[in-house]
Amino acid sequence: MYRKTKNNLFQTYRDIGPYLGLGTQLAATIVLMFFLGNWLDEKYGLYPVLTILFSFLGGAAGLYNFIKTTLELNRKKKSEKHKE
Repeated sequence: MYRKTKNNLFQTYRDIGPYLGLGTQLAATIVLMFFLGNWLDEKYGLYPVLTILFSFLGGAAGLYNFIKTTLELNRKKKSEKHKE
């Protein structure tokens, strides 16, 4: 009984593992683009134009990567299930 539960737990962690870093990637992309835009605004005196622009650009890029990776992982999981 214990071994079966333990194996199910390991399988669950293997299944969700690739998804765990996606939220962090999304947040990091937005934050880095925000700071890049802020730095460029200070350098060129355009505050807050580039900060806002780069924040939205970071959000769009992060969301695109999030969706693309999720779809790819789901497609890979489906193909593995069909092989079994």
